Amino acid sequence: MEVWLSPVLLSARIALVATMAVSCLATMAAWAVERLSWRGRGVVDSILVLPLALPPTVVGFLLLWLLGRKGPLGSLLEPLGVRLLFTWWAAVIASGILAFPLMYNAARAGLQTVDGSLESAARTLGASEPRVFFTVTLPVAWPSFLAGLVLCFMRALGEFGATLMLAGNIPGATQTMSTAIYTATEAGDMPTATLLVAIMLAFAFAATFTTRYCSERCRLAQERKGVTKCSSPR
Repeated sequence: MEVWLSPVLLSARIALVATMAVSCLATMAAWAVERLSWRGRGVVDSILVLPLALPPTVVGFLLLWLLGRKGPLGSLLEPLGVRLLFTWWAAVIASGILAFPLMYNAARAGLQTVDGSLESAARTLGASEPRVFFTVTLPVAWPSFLAGLVLCFMRALGEFGATLMLAGNIPGATQTMSTAIYTATEAGDMPTATLLVAIMLAFAFAATFTTRYCSERCRLAQERKGVTKCSSPR
C-alpha cells in the first residue's frame, strides 16, 4: 500500500467513528441542557465545552493518565484484557473528545431556534420524546446539526496533539494524516507531505462548501415560506 494511502484511510475511519459516537452523545447532552431544568446545569455545560479551551496536549495527557495501566479506567480495563492506548481506538477517543464541544454547541444553537410551542403541541397529541425530536425539532434545526457534524468530522480528521500522545505514530496502525504530514516533513519527504496536505485541503473545502451550500438552500427555502430566519450554529 502506498505510504500516503494508509494514513488517509485510517484518518477517515477514525473521523467517521468518532463523529457517529460524538453526534449521538453531544445531541443528547445538548437536549438535556436546553430542555431540562436541573441543578448544576451551568457547571456541566462548562465541563462539556472545556476541551475547546485546553491545548490538545493537555487533553492527551489527561487521557493518558485516565486510560493508563495505573489510571482510574485503565486499571479496571487491564484485568479484562482491554487495551486502548496506542491503538486506533485511542485515536477515536482523543479526536472524539476534542470534537465533542463543536457538535454540542451546534446542537444547542439548533435547539434554541426551535419554537417550544411546536414541541409542546406534538407532546399534547401523544408523541413520544424521540418522535418529537425527529419529526418536529430536527426538521427545523437540521442546518445547525449538519454544521456540527461537518465541524466534528473535520476536527476528528485533523487532530494531532492528543492523538499523538494517546495513540502514537505507528505506520500502518495508528499513523493518521496529521502525524504522517509531521513525520514526512521531519524526514524531508516533501512530496508525500504535500500530497497529504492537498488531500486534507480537499476534505476541508468539501466540508465547508457542503455546509455553506445547505445553509444557503435552507435560507432560500425559508424565505419562500415567508420566514426570515434559518437555524445556524452560534
